[in-house]
This record gives sequence, structure tokens and C-alpha cells, in this order.
Amino acid sequence: MKSFCNKLLFAALFLTAITATAQPYPTKPVKMVVPASAGGILDMMARALSQRLADSLGQPFVTDTRPGANGIIATELVAKSPPDGYTLLFSASAAFVNNPFLYNRLPYDAVKDFAPIAMCCLMAQALVVHPALKVNSLKELVALAKSDPGKLTYGSIGSGSSSNLYMESLKRLAGIDIVHVPYKGSAPAVIDLLGGRVATMVVTLGVVQGHLRAGKLKALMVGSAKRTAVSPEVPTAAEAGLPGWDAEVWMGVFTSAGTPTDIVAKLNSEIMKITSSPQFNEQWLQKNGLEPPHPGSAEQFAEFIRADMLSSGKMIKAIGIKLD
Repeated sequence: MKSFCNKLLFAALFLTAITATAQPYPTKPVKMVVPASAGGILDMMARALSQRLADSLGQPFVTDTRPGANGIIATELVAKSPPDGYTLLFSASAAFVNNPFLYNRLPYDAVKDFAPIAMCCLMAQALVVHPALKVNSLKELVALAKSDPGKLTYGSIGSGSSSNLYMESLKRLAGIDIVHVPYKGSAPAVIDLLGGRVATMVVTLGVVQGHLRAGKLKALMVGSAKRTAVSPEVPTAAEAGLPGWDAEVWMGVFTSAGTPTDIVAKLNSEIMKITSSPQFNEQWLQKNGLEPPHPGSAEQFAEFIRADMLSSGKMIKAIGIKLD
């Protein structure tokens, strides 16, 4: 009798375990780690996406901002999290395509430690100037810079940031000398650009969209392959006379390597549905000067990242920047 009862107990426990594992993901709240301060464009987009994922999947998606160290703090946290799909990373591209070439040592492997899930949006980078500079094209800016090398200054959101790297790449391609003034974030850099304390800057188009419309700043070109939907009047780099200057940042969602492929596929499918919806596009992308993502599977996103890493690595090697 005792043996029979033990068998019944074992069977009950076994069935319970099967039922638990068969429950559809997610069965509890999901953490979305963001390598940026609260209130910025990265945090804002992470919150918008998290809310919609919560609505569609029936569990809270809670954002957790972890700024600092060029995104390394947040990225390392997710790399070392359990591979169960309950800790996600909402990151801009720099942590994956720039940091591996800027630092000799990183506490994470950008390829081996992560499972890419989906791209969420693209951010065209624009070369902008203060109107007092009295230049209306890239050609005129280059001529002005060459007339007095080292006189003009440019702001960036920090050494090793995309804005720093893209401007250094522009300087190398155009053969000009403009002095770097690093800031701690886009807000103080844009404030000094508006005040004329720096002459120019490479910045996400959405960050300065309002200032461009008000005539307080002027965009000379964008680094995307084609003109943007939000500022179609601004020429591409190729149209402006600088082919080869590619300056576009993306945002995407990742989780730790080893996460079950069905969870990754489910998240990819939901994110693609959200980011391709006209409502999300109008309310969050167009409004903030962002472009829709390249659609595709998690595997296609991973392939895109590998190609972007190759391109970024060549650029960083050419301009010779290291942060350690």
C-alpha cells in the first residue's frame, strides 16, 4: 500500500512539473534593462515597447535603467542573467558594434553572450550646425574648416560615443580638422550648440527635430542610405558629396545566450507586430524622428549585427580611437 501511495505521489509531482513547464511564456513579470538614464530617447522607447508587450503577452514588462560606462554596466548584467527570457536588454547599437573595438577588455562577449531578438527602430544621424556659421551645405562647411584648421569645434555626447565616432570618421573622409568637445549626454551638448559655443555636431535627428523646424539649427546631411521620412528635405551624405559616410544607429532587444529558441521567436514575433503597426509608427517613431526597423527573424537580426560590427570595426580602426 505504501509503495502504491508513493507511486501516486510521484505521478502527481511529475504531472505538476509537466504542466508547469508547458505553461506559455511569460508566466511572471519580465525585466527590460536599459543602458541609459530615465527620460532619454532610449528609455522612452523601451517603456513604450514594454507597455505594448505587457498588453499583448499578459505579464508586466518592467524597465530597469542602468546608465553608465558606455552601456557596459547594463549589458554585462543581462549577459550574466539566467537564459530564461525574463531579463531582456533594450539597447542602442553601440554596446554591440562599437564597444568591442573601443575596449581591449569587456566583461561580456557581444556575440557569444547574447541572443538577439529583434530590431525596434533606426535613428538617422545628422550633421547639424549653428545658423551663425553661415554655411548651407557640407561643401561650404568643409571649405570653412580648411580655411582655418583647428578653429571650429564640435560637440559630442561623450568620448567613444556614436556622435564622436561619426564626426571623427567625417573629418577623416573630408580631410578637415575640427576640435572635439565632449559632453556628458546629448542635452548639454545640444544646449551649447544652440548657444553657439560649439559650431557643429553629429546627433540623432529626432533629438534636434524641434530645433531644426524652429530654425535654431541647420541640418546639412543625414548618414542614412536614403532621405528620412521625418526630414525629407535633408540630403544624404552621398548626395551632399561624402559617399561612404554611414551614420545610422539602431535600437534592439536582446536576452542572454542559451534562452530557448521558442521564447526568442515569440518575442521577435510580438515586437515585429508592434513596431510595424501604423499606430506605433505614428505615435512613437515619426514623432521622435525615428525610422521603422528592418523587419525579420531573430536570426536575420543577428546576421545584420555581424555585418554592422564588421563595418564599425573598420571605421574605429581607421580613426584610431581606444578608451582603455
